[in-house]
Order: sequence, then structure tokens, then C-alpha cells
Amino acid sequence: MTKIKICGLTNLDDALTARDAGADYMGFILFPPSKRGVTAQQVQCIVAHLRSLPNCPTLVGVFVNEDAQTVRETLAYCDLDVAQLHGEESAETLHALQPNVYKAIRPQSLAEAQTACEQFAVTDETLPSIMVDAYHPNLYGGTGEVSDWELANALSVPKLMLAGGLSAENVAAAITAVQPFAVDVASGVEASPGKKDAEKVRRFVAAVRQVG
Repeated sequence: MTKIKICGLTNLDDALTARDAGADYMGFILFPPSKRGVTAQQVQCIVAHLRSLPNCPTLVGVFVNEDAQTVRETLAYCDLDVAQLHGEESAETLHALQPNVYKAIRPQSLAEAQTACEQFAVTDETLPSIMVDAYHPNLYGGTGEVSDWELANALSVPKLMLAGGLSAENVAAAITAVQPFAVDVASGVEASPGKKDAEKVRRFVAAVRQVG
């Protein structure tokens, strides 16, 4: 069954919507320039409530170009399970955070993606090995641009997470084309940047579950 990550959560109501809809992973963007950025204090408050409920999803902190020590301290402060590195982090930073980490890449070509997978793909029973997101020259995800499904499908990487422009309308086709371990959505289930649309969240999860 394809796993589901609802990312770019900024408030408790949206987090509860994602949990109740059946998200396997929930992402909080700890990167202030992002339209969906949240502070560690905000995340800590949301997570404390989620941890008090049964069947809490895996909680992911999304970081951009932070050093390993900062990431480690923030994960602990917020009580998050895992880090998603979404910038130009080094393999050394990734390795320093294992096993609670995976890397997101935004490749422009298959060769670039293959090289990145050789450097960054991790092996863990419960986490994706790597995330493939849409390329953008200036923005770190959440662009709404559809990623290159043909490129993602060509990567011989187990447990790939697919991101980039997914929505209830196209996620079934994406899963059919790529056969990913997991799919990630942020802008595709929003009413506005940083605010989820509960019906879109439920429709996205239902569309994934129908494919299997």
C-alpha cells in the first residue's frame, strides 16, 4: 500500500485533519522563508497534542541547509521522528543524522538524479530511501510544479517517495507511472498557502487508497 505524507502543516486543525484522513507521515517545514514555514515552538505545541492521541503518524521535520547539530536539537525539542533534508546538504550531514533522516532531491536530469541516489539513498524499514521533488531554480518544494514521473520511474531505488504537484486529480496516475513507496502533497491539498482544505485532504487520501 502506498504511504501518504501530508506536508506543509502549520496549525493543529490541519494536522488533525491529516491524521483523521489517514496520513502515514505529517510534515512541518522548519524553514522561515517558506510560505508554509513554522517555528520550532509552533511545531512543539502541535506535536504535543498529536502525541496524546492514539495512532500518531510519523512526524517529519523539513529542513533546508541546516547543520546536523541544529537538526538533531530541533528534532528533540519538537519531539519529531525524522528529518527530511530538502536543501543542498552534504552526504556527511545525512550520515550524521542516520537513522532518522532521508534526503529530498530536485534533479534536472536522470544522470543528476542517479548520482544523488548513490550519495544520499538510505535504507530503513519504515522510511523512504529518498524523495524526488520537482526542480525549481529558487524554491525548495511546495511550488505546485509536477515532477518528472518518467525520471522517477527510471531510478532503481527502493522505497522512493514522490513529490511535486500531486493532487487528488493526478495522484492515481502518478502512482501507476512510478510505483512509489510513498507520495507527498502540500500545495495540492491547500485552500491557500499554509492552510489545508479538509475536503481536498480527504479526497487525496481516498484517491491513493483506491489505487492501493
